[in-house]
Amino acid sequence: MRWATLLVLACLACLACNDLRDFRGSWEGSRLGGPPVLRVGAGDRATLLIDNLDAHGLQGRLAVDGLLPEVAFESLPGAEADALASLTFAGSPLRVYLAFVPVADGGGDVFVVTALYDDRRVEVRLLRGGGSPVYAIFALGETP
Repeated sequence: MRWATLLVLACLACLACNDLRDFRGSWEGSRLGGPPVLRVGAGDRATLLIDNLDAHGLQGRLAVDGLLPEVAFESLPGAEADALASLTFAGSPLRVYLAFVPVADGGGDVFVVTALYDDRRVEVRLLRGGGSPVYAIFALGETP
């Protein structure tokens, strides 16, 4: 009886797993957030091209209108090897990737938080402090 229970639990765990590679491809969407504090800096639409990803990292290209042309980026290896790899928040994303992306506006890099959800959506958050602050949230859907 004990082996049967373990087998059932193992099968359920396999069925519940989502293959992160299914998120490869093109994603785009609009900026979220009504309050001004959530809409700091330029950009009303974002496009994310996920070239490669797994449980250890994400490589892709990100573009945000009015802020950055398409730029290649890769998640931070240190964060992937640290407890930050299991970062989660409201909405329970499947996986969260952290990266820095250079911006040519002279304000420095933006911190990028990419969250993948099991209902086939992606959220991208951009954060930057200093003299040219950015706080933006984009809800992205898969593009054909």
